[in-house]
Amino acid sequence: GGVGKTTLAQLVYNDEKVEEYFDFKVWVCVSEDFDVVRVTKSLLESVVRNTTSAASKVWESDNLDILRVELKKNSREKRFLFVLDDLWNDNYNDWDELVSPLIDGKPGSSVIITTRQQKVAEMAKTFPIYKLDPLSDEDCWSILSKHALGSDECDASKNTALEEIGRKIARKCGGLPLA
Repeated sequence: GGVGKTTLAQLVYNDEKVEEYFDFKVWVCVSEDFDVVRVTKSLLESVVRNTTSAASKVWESDNLDILRVELKKNSREKRFLFVLDDLWNDNYNDWDELVSPLIDGKPGSSVIITTRQQKVAEMAKTFPIYKLDPLSDEDCWSILSKHALGSDECDASKNTALEEIGRKIARKCGGLPLA
């Protein structure tokens, strides 16, 4: 946690070129408590909200088959980007149930997942897998100083003690300054 997976996905998701390329985008926070019905319902409600001018229908059904049919119908022949943030579940059957309605999307449709676990990425068969490594101590310091002092650089003549403490903190972060 804290290496920047979600931040990187947000930068991609909010990029202007990405906005122009896809018919619609949906972001769902998945977390450890993976529930295929909840996630499918979230995707469906966002897709309907993005593809119709009418008010979004709240899906009261917990019947996964009904939800999957509706998701497939509403995403068919459209180029979409789905981000599933913080996926922990490595059960292939759950993954297959979640993504099977999406196979009729327009070519170029994409699903991005963020996860802490390599086996989750391998199970989801997301290729290529981008593994983010912890930052260097110097990069950690740069981020910490920017957030703590409001600038990229610490004025060494005024804040030597502060910089020394900050650099010690950056080393203790182990490459994860936002954690």
